[in-house]
Amino acid sequence: MSQQFDVVVIGGGPGGYVAAIRAAQLGFSAACVDAFKNPEGKPSLGGTCLNVGCIPSKALLQSSENFHAVQHDFAKHGISVSGAKMDVGQMLSRKTDIINKNAAGIGFLFKKNKVANIHGLAAFKGRQGEKWVIEVTDGGKVVDTLEAVHVIVATGSSPRALPGLATDNQLVLDNEGALALTAVPKRLGVIGAGVIGLEMGSVWKRLGAEVTILEAAPTFLAAADQQIAKEAFKTLTKDTGLDIKLGVKIGEVKAGKKSVSVSYELNGEAVKAEFDKLIVSIGRVPNTQGLGAETVGLALDERGFVAVDDHCHTNLPNVWAIGDVVRGPMLAHKASEEGVAVAERIAGQKPHVDFGVIPWVIYTSPEIAWVGKTEEQLKAEGVEYKKGTSGFGANGRALGLGQAQGTVKILADAKTDRILGLHMIGPMVSELVSEGVVSMEFKAASEDLARIVHAHPSLSEVIHEAALAADKRALHG
Repeated sequence: MSQQFDVVVIGGGPGGYVAAIRAAQLGFSAACVDAFKNPEGKPSLGGTCLNVGCIPSKALLQSSENFHAVQHDFAKHGISVSGAKMDVGQMLSRKTDIINKNAAGIGFLFKKNKVANIHGLAAFKGRQGEKWVIEVTDGGKVVDTLEAVHVIVATGSSPRALPGLATDNQLVLDNEGALALTAVPKRLGVIGAGVIGLEMGSVWKRLGAEVTILEAAPTFLAAADQQIAKEAFKTLTKDTGLDIKLGVKIGEVKAGKKSVSVSYELNGEAVKAEFDKLIVSIGRVPNTQGLGAETVGLALDERGFVAVDDHCHTNLPNVWAIGDVVRGPMLAHKASEEGVAVAERIAGQKPHVDFGVIPWVIYTSPEIAWVGKTEEQLKAEGVEYKKGTSGFGANGRALGLGQAQGTVKILADAKTDRILGLHMIGPMVSELVSEGVVSMEFKAASEDLARIVHAHPSLSEVIHEAALAADKRALHG
């Protein structure tokens, strides 16, 4: 006999589990079906983000930055350390502990909010009256049948493979393999200079690997404001030591027994490089295989994403889709907010997610973060703007931290002074960018930020100074 629910969410990542919890809070009977299993073969909620993405990568970044600080920065503080060693096994164990703690936390939240936690692969099987029929399988066997008035598809995304090259996570790695290396490779190759490539490249470079990043695009971080991107490129190559090659045309990639050879063309010259490990990070593709989309006529767009309108509604009645499996940025926080919004729409509310005010963060050292329009976008759109910039070099808090690198840039409408973008590279800018998000959501002007009292000494003073500079009245610049 089928289990009956008001709302069934397919996928337990940041979009799915949040959607299920919010639906339950709104009084609906809700279930979340998730198929992920950890390396021990046990179900683990949280999706790619928690298990093999955002969270574990931050854990490894912090470990590698600590090791680097012991070797290069502590002496400035009068702290002498000799014979420092990195235990990669312990580093990975700490990462796993963080994952397990957070995954268990989601399970606790499901119990607290009375969300049915169902493990397995969910697929549409048809429609009976006003309800959708969903079959759940595990290991190829049917373990459950569900009926739901509303279905929220939150199946996420998977790494895009390099054509003709198998990912074995031994020599050729995706994000999962890059997070599970048991030893520091001497020569690490990375194809793709996006978020995953830069973050994983930074981790293993700080631990002692020679890291070469091959990027097809001629522009570094094309989605970011180019003033910030150019500073980031200089810092990551000069200080971090990443060898980043732009405008690369990848040729034959061949995995041997103990290494991977990559043939590529750069500036018209043929090059062949040999790596002990190769990370492929060339983007992600939506997870729709096995969903049963064709069975019920769920429409996909030309790129394979579930087609939705501005409210995340699909072409089918009471079927919604959120997160990486639909259009828009592949960001965990975007997925979560869409999940909340869909649950509230089912309840008859009218929530809104503004894609123009979603923050982006790259957790390198220093961090890179932005929200809103870049200077390049404003120029292309013919928008008259003004800008203010300030650096961390003279900031007392940054100097005390020993992290006085970076810049903050504010872009505002030349006529109305409304903030159009905030772009930054520097210490803890992943936290500072929220000041820009809040300001833009409340339609603030750069003068508003300039007249708000910022604590001293604090990193946020650099935002304050940039806002002052937008009105040509900087006090420290």
